[in-house]
Amino acid sequence: MEELEHTCPHPRTTLTKPAIFARESSCDCRAPHEKLTIAQARRGTPVDRPVRVYADGIFDLFHSGHARALMQAKNLFPNTYLIVGVCSDELTHKFKGFTVMTEFERYEALRHCRYVDEVLRDAPWTLTPEFLEKHKIDFVAHDDIPYSSAGSEDVYKHIKEAGQDVVPTQRTEGISTSDLITRIVRDYDVYARRNLQRGYTAKELNVSYINEKKYRLQNQVDRMKEKVRTVEEKSKHFVYRVEEKSADLIQKWEEKSREFIGNFLELFGPDGTWKQVFQERSGRMLSYALSPRGSPCNSPPPRSPPCAPRPPPCPPARWNNARPSPPNSPKGASASISSMSEGDEDEK
Repeated sequence: MEELEHTCPHPRTTLTKPAIFARESSCDCRAPHEKLTIAQARRGTPVDRPVRVYADGIFDLFHSGHARALMQAKNLFPNTYLIVGVCSDELTHKFKGFTVMTEFERYEALRHCRYVDEVLRDAPWTLTPEFLEKHKIDFVAHDDIPYSSAGSEDVYKHIKEAGQDVVPTQRTEGISTSDLITRIVRDYDVYARRNLQRGYTAKELNVSYINEKKYRLQNQVDRMKEKVRTVEEKSKHFVYRVEEKSADLIQKWEEKSREFIGNFLELFGPDGTWKQVFQERSGRMLSYALSPRGSPCNSPPPRSPPCAPRPPPCPPARWNNARPSPPNSPKGASASISSMSEGDEDEK
């Protein structure tokens, strides 16, 4: 008998391409599918094929909670091939409710998640042993919280009772599609006003005529508030700059005033330069007063009779720092200059 080898797809080694879409049967391997136990899967056996794990859901408004659940499913075993089933719009609207994203948008969101190896479109709402056998699924990954829908307390209850291993994952608290929709509904007015401002029509937003006018008026009021806030910020900045400049001017003025006062004290202080100059000039004036210029050597001689000859005049006395008296006529000035030059030559 011919021995058949497993040709199951192995996990992707690159993240440059999105995950593939499953065909009618996601595994073309003709070898018989032997179901693994959790112990075997955790040991990494068998070595010739990966452990096929299935996770399904709606995945509307794909968020971090979805991604973390798929990450846990991918990391359940050392060699995991993760198949993700996404329910169609028809089933979802029938059993759960209206979705924000279309089924094609949800398919594409799953294809670009790094933990997904294969996307199964139009997944069934309730899993059956025949479906699991058809796609050769070893384990189903889902959180422990019972998923009630379509009159059933737990959609996965019959799978657990049939002996199919459902490996639990942990749900991320604080984030879910219902939480996101609740935020949108709670802040509906804010989002409606924002989209009107961005160019969406009231018809596209399903907004009435009155609400449209109200939102547009509120947008105008917000713009005015923003302008006033901008003006206030600019005014504060201007005042801050003026205060900064004033502080610089005051500092410079103080420096200049200190310099001026220092120079004034240096010139007019008790030991300043002006006092020394005044003392020197006072001493010089006192010396001038004690020894006037051109003083005679003795008293004038008594007058002789007109017929008697006059005695020769006495030469002028030389005093320190004394200058000859100015002559009364130009001839006298020249005579005095010549006599001073002759005197200097005699001294030399």
